[in-house]
Amino acid sequence: MTRRRPSPRSRAAIVIFGAAVRPDGSPSQTLRRRVEAAAQFGKRLAPPPLFVPTGARGRHGPTEASVMAELLAGHGVGRDAILEEPTGTDTLSSARAVARLLRRWAGPIYAVSSGYHLPRCVTVLRLLGVAARAGPSPRTGAGFPEWRWRLREAPALPYDALLAAWHRLRGQVAEPGDAAGPRPG
Repeated sequence: MTRRRPSPRSRAAIVIFGAAVRPDGSPSQTLRRRVEAAAQFGKRLAPPPLFVPTGARGRHGPTEASVMAELLAGHGVGRDAILEEPTGTDTLSSARAVARLLRRWAGPIYAVSSGYHLPRCVTVLRLLGVAARAGPSPRTGAGFPEWRWRLREAPALPYDALLAAWHRLRGQVAEPGDAAGPRPG
């Protein structure tokens, strides 16, 4: 019996949600931990997954997506296995852009982010029509006040979920260059 080679579209995709880039262009510890968790998870998958780092340019340095792509390359991920999504300025706009990029993706799609942020990422992706699953979340650093970030997520999750559902109902999952908020009219 010959074994069929899986098509590239049946492999997994790992969407990594961005975090801050430092003023010198280096990754924040949160960004570094998210990429490390995604890279380690990707090494356990066969065939090797497609990595989709997200995030536009913030206050400092290059785009979050490009910084993550460099970190992934440092973990041995080939450039052909990285699809940068450099336009998302927040969770919702990143998820909308990912929904456009992975609209017809046949394989499993995993979201990777910090533990406090992961439920919102998965929920918003699903509301936008992406059958996302929770991937790994990295451990937080010593002294990290995660409870403050969880409090921040409490209003953010329903807010983004309502906007995502609204966008999907209006057929506005994502268009290149769209702002995250609703369009007038």
